Amino acid sequence: IRFDKAYSHAGVCAPSRSGIITGMYPTTIGTQHMRCSGIPPAGVKCFPEYLRASGYYCTNNSKTDYQFESPVSAWDENSKNAHWKNRPNSAPFFSVFNFLTTHEGQVRSRDPDRLAQIEALGELRHDPAGVTLPPYHADTPATRKDWAQYYDLITLMDREVGEALAELEAAGLTEDTIVWFWGDHGRGLTRCKRWLYESGTRVPLLVHVPEKYRAWVCPAAPDAMAAGINDHLVSFIDFAPTVLSLAGIAPPAHFQGQAFLGRDLPAPREYVYGARDRMDEAYDCIRTVRDKRFRYFRNYMPWLSYAQRIEYMDQMPMAMDL
Repeated sequence: IRFDKAYSHAGVCAPSRSGIITGMYPTTIGTQHMRCSGIPPAGVKCFPEYLRASGYYCTNNSKTDYQFESPVSAWDENSKNAHWKNRPNSAPFFSVFNFLTTHEGQVRSRDPDRLAQIEALGELRHDPAGVTLPPYHADTPATRKDWAQYYDLITLMDREVGEALAELEAAGLTEDTIVWFWGDHGRGLTRCKRWLYESGTRVPLLVHVPEKYRAWVCPAAPDAMAAGINDHLVSFIDFAPTVLSLAGIAPPAHFQGQAFLGRDLPAPREYVYGARDRMDEAYDCIRTVRDKRFRYFRNYMPWLSYAQRIEYMDQMPMAMDL
């Protein structure tokens, strides 16, 4: 199932990941400012802790970036070697794999090893001259090169995802495993990442539900889980309650999202919300709300320059070229 209206509550990775792992908006729990070291309120847990308490073997490989220290109780294994294969006695598992291949830093990377991987794509490589640019990007050689390399990195990432799925198939677990694929935020490019536009907050979200679980995941219409496109609004804040719902665990009352798969679902969302505050060294304060048709912005610091300098962000060649 491809969810075409899935959104992050932030345009950048760490606040997004903070909301995903806790089921609460970072603006609520003090983890909103990019690169802060928050301390969530008492009672706020990482949602895999509820899975572990119900007998799931939970692993994370290996990025956390939650804006707070990942507690030891969050995962059975949290490292570059963490894997569902390490579970004891064929226990049910929940495993997260983070693919960093398409990260913003890789788009501008000129690392010889990375460039060699791209070169090895051969005819699958993307020609900068053939890239269709969005209207908000200047048509310069640097912009075209960044976009082409971004597409090449997506191709490399696709292969990595394929390898992960092949491991499930080799273990005979394909028809026993619900698989999610998503991105931390919108495009890792200038004017996209960090901003609350569609380009910064709309995310890819694919969910594969094996046939044996479709009646559980969607009792009212199991066939809807076979394949297709879903246009319900989905927020990252909804991930935690949805995963727990799929596992038959009642989400705790303090969660701020709502399940979109599983049993006893609420009515579909009418709105998704987003926030931007400090991004690295630059302060700003913007809020947004979106329904299926429109997006509303409110800028609480309109006296600031529209394009504040952020050292890390401005290293992108397309930004330096202007």
